[in-house]
Formats: sequence, C-alpha cells, structure tokens
Amino acid sequence: MFECINFDDHLADFIAAWTPAHRNEYRNFDAMEADMPRIYMEFLNTSAPWLQGITPGAYFTQFEDPKDLVDWMCEYTRRGVPIPDLLLEQIQAVGKPCEKRLVALLKDEEMNNEAKMTAIGVLRAMESTQPKMLYISWQLEREAEDELAENALDSLKNMGKSVVQPILEVLPKANEAGQEALLDVLAEYPGNESVFQLALRLFRKHTDRRALFAGYLAKLGDDRALKALMEAANDPQMGYIDYLEVRNAIEALGGTAPERDFEGDAEYEALQGAQ
Repeated sequence: MFECINFDDHLADFIAAWTPAHRNEYRNFDAMEADMPRIYMEFLNTSAPWLQGITPGAYFTQFEDPKDLVDWMCEYTRRGVPIPDLLLEQIQAVGKPCEKRLVALLKDEEMNNEAKMTAIGVLRAMESTQPKMLYISWQLEREAEDELAENALDSLKNMGKSVVQPILEVLPKANEAGQEALLDVLAEYPGNESVFQLALRLFRKHTDRRALFAGYLAKLGDDRALKALMEAANDPQMGYIDYLEVRNAIEALGGTAPERDFEGDAEYEALQGAQ
C-alpha cells in the first residue's frame, strides 16, 4: 500500500517555522513573498524526519517503476490528499514507460475523474501524442460542459497539425457540442471548405455566441464570411461586446464594419465606466 504523504502540509509547517527564524532578513511581508522560490528550494533540500531523513526533493526519485508511480498518483486522488508536484515530476522524468501507463489509466472506465484530469495534464507536460485518437473520440458525443473532454481538447490544440486529418475524418459524426469543440482546434488551420461552412453555420445559428464564432471566421481567413458578419454588425439586437468581436473579424477579412451608436447599451456603459 502506498503512503500518501501530504507534502503541502509539511511545506506549510516548514514556512511557519522559517518565518520567525528569518524575520529580520526581510523589510516586510512582500519581500518575504518575493523570496518564496528560494525558501521552497530550502524545503526541497532539507533533510526531513517525516521522510526518514531523506530530503523532499529526492524522495520520489528513488522510485522508477511506472506502474508504481502512476498507481501512487491514483491513490492520492482516491484518498483525497493533494498530489505532490514532485511525484508528477518524477512520472515525467521516467518518461515513455509512464506515458503508456497514463494512457491506459485514461481508458479505465473505473478510474476517477481527478486521476484522469491529472493524467491529461502530465501527458500534456510530456508533449505526448499517444492519446490523440482517444481525446478526439471523447469530443464526438460530449456535453457542452465536460471538464474531461475540455482538458483533452486543450491537449489536442497543443499537438499541432497532426490532429487535423483525424479530426476531419470524424467531424461529421460528432454531435453539435463536439463539432463546436473540434472547431476550436480546426480554426487554427484554414483552407478546408467543410470547416469554413461549419464555422459560418454556427455563427448564423448561435446569435448569443457571435463573438466566439466570429473569432473562428477571422482565423479561417475566408472573405466569403463578410456578408454574414456585416449583417450581424448591423443587427440592432447585438450587444457591444459581440459587436467588437464581429468588427474585428470584418476588419481581419479586409472589410469595413458599420459604425454603431451604443449609448444606453449596458455592456458599453459598463466598459466606459471602467475606463
């Protein structure tokens, strides 16, 4: 059974002991706050009785078995104890063997979401592309609010152009929430007709989220979107924030947006008051 030591609590104890002993070294609290990285390094390199004399910085480096390390991470989530960054750093340091284990964890339907969210973050830090197809599959039947799929989507965006063709192949099978999510990736790679038509359709359909889809149309760089954007810019029901994004898209595509008077618009007044 893995021992799930709360490193955060021990760090807090270390700082609590450090503060009175070193108070005279600092002009004020802000000066001590600025020195926190050095204090943390002291913590990492100080022999700890609660680790049988091993320093916190060296503790997890003793372990290299990928199954043990990843299972240990999962045990932390099961017990509700904060996962030490030092454990996650060791998983990354071990590299490929842990990468395979983390992907297997993501496929485990019995695994809790916190462990999966953590695994996605570690794989992203490792710049892994192994879970690419898994992450894409999660988008196909997703809900609009889905933290696991959203986290995976962030990783897809970091994987570069290698994700484009696999996404295009399954895009027609995705539900609307999935298509919207995948559009966030595809908008970075203009030139595909189906992607442009999707962005245009969603812009016209979702008048409450014009700012989002106008941004995608601007990235796609196809001036055929100007007609729809100009129509939206002239819509008297559109608020100031959406207008700004639509105007930016029009200008990015080489057009000139109509001037509008937003006196009395709540968004406009709020922004003017904040300036």
